[in-house]
Amino acid sequence: MAPLPEYHPKQLSLGPLEAEILNIVWELGSVTVKDVHDRILADPNRELAYTSVTTVLRRLTDKGWLVCDKKGRAFYWRPLLTKQQAAVIKAHEQLQRFLAVGNPDVVAAFADSLDEAASEKIQAIAKRIQSARQAREEK
Repeated sequence: MAPLPEYHPKQLSLGPLEAEILNIVWELGSVTVKDVHDRILADPNRELAYTSVTTVLRRLTDKGWLVCDKKGRAFYWRPLLTKQQAAVIKAHEQLQRFLAVGNPDVVAAFADSLDEAASEKIQAIAKRIQSARQAREEK
């Protein structure tokens, strides 16, 4: 996985509509409200007001996920992080919350309950951590 990005959104939590719209922005790159609205309404079973899309794009901007640029009379939103960077940040936050439990017995009980595939992943992660530490020490 990629290293932890230096930039972090102000607020990581997203509602379902915010997450859906953020995924559309990641897919398209740079969007107008119309681009997002049209994409959502492409599903014939969906209804969503144009103004609701505007509100969500502004909320994502306030939370630090998007930036808005004005080009002529149009406003374009684009992501401040890639989808992969967001996944790294979220995984890091979840790991920090898990480790904040601070009780080695809880962590050990969790590790003991893992299946073979998960245990192998943990071992691979431990090897990568060790290699990264050795590389830092050699510098």
